[in-house]
Amino acid sequence: MTITIKDESLTGDILNQIQIAVASEIVTVKDIITARVSAEVEAYNNKLPEYFKGFIRPTESEKTLNGYKLKNKRKKIDAEEQSFIAFDAFQKNGFLVLVDDQQAESLEQEVLVTKTTTVSFVKLTPLVGG
Repeated sequence: MTITIKDESLTGDILNQIQIAVASEIVTVKDIITARVSAEVEAYNNKLPEYFKGFIRPTESEKTLNGYKLKNKRKKIDAEEQSFIAFDAFQKNGFLVLVDDQQAESLEQEVLVTKTTTVSFVKLTPLVGG
């Protein structure tokens, strides 16, 4: 199954949109966050471009107009570490997750995935991680 993931501003503007694969029809919010972060990190690590364009800001990077520029160029990013940073940020209200326009309350909340399921991430504070 695939889910459409949207990054939205606080005003509802769509900043980015991607498709991610999930393992089954019923997943948790934690599974969605993990799949999203893993997909972004894998795309970066496979190509090692100059800029990381993802939801989490890697440690030792600076924000630019083109994404996050890592100070140690061509360094691979650890998806598991980035996922833990995202979980922590979610629990501390660093961002909201909206599933079909309903706010997710916890990492363990289950979501029924259909062909029309849309998940929005609304970042409230800058996220910094490894």
